[in-house]
Amino acid sequence: MSEENMSPVDVEEVSQVEDADATPKEEKKGEKKSLISRLEEEGEVAADYLEALMDIVDLDGDIDIDVENERASLAITGGKLNHLVGERGEVLDALQELTRLAVQTSLGERSRLMLDVDNFRSAKKDELARLSEEVAQEVRSTGQSVKLRPMNAFERKVVHDTIQNLGLTSESEGEDPNRCVVVLPE
Repeated sequence: MSEENMSPVDVEEVSQVEDADATPKEEKKGEKKSLISRLEEEGEVAADYLEALMDIVDLDGDIDIDVENERASLAITGGKLNHLVGERGEVLDALQELTRLAVQTSLGERSRLMLDVDNFRSAKKDELARLSEEVAQEVRSTGQSVKLRPMNAFERKVVHDTIQNLGLTSESEGEDPNRCVVVLPE
């Protein structure tokens, strides 16, 4: 039936049905844009906080802001920044928590932003991916589960993701700071 043959009420009902059908796609696009713009705002607030902190302690470095895996991601590069990482990343973890708190205070929402300094986390990801591949081979060949050394949340997530991508399963056990990943056989 064409619109010409419909009453005004029928045309209105068809229009409402068409609008209802279009809404979920539009909402998803809007939600995605909203999420990205919110994460970009998180990144800007975090960068301002880190820049002010670096000025206070008289450190040089460039701050890059990105959005990765539905998280704001910041990287500080350049200068002598090793002391912002610490021996095993403990200073970096603390700095990331402080930055998350600054973002939460400013925006009123919990932040899951990731912070990297002098590519420490990036190099750690690569190292943990290689370790995960070796452990996955061992688990497949022996049929026995393998328990890894205690790791922080970032390290465990990298291992869990890599193991899952390799087709195996893993779980965390224990309490922080002694929480570790166990890779399970198929």
